[in-house]
Amino acid sequence: MGQPESSHPLRNHLRVERARHQLTQQQLADLVGVTRKTITTVETGRFIPSTVLALKLAKALRTRVDELFYLADEH
Repeated sequence: MGQPESSHPLRNHLRVERARHQLTQQQLADLVGVTRKTITTVETGRFIPSTVLALKLAKALRTRVDELFYLADEH
């Protein structure tokens, strides 16, 4: 049996990618249809996005989901 998911927290490069595209949190939120607070909580790892939101974020930032999000032990 594998380890519980909580032992592998999801991390992301959202803040870095957003900055690379010169987007504010509000601008990215508007692009994907969520609030700025949602973007903040995803960036800080306090909120794990749904698959749909992860796909929207990746599309808005012109990257792949697996390049934007990763498990802590992968890096």
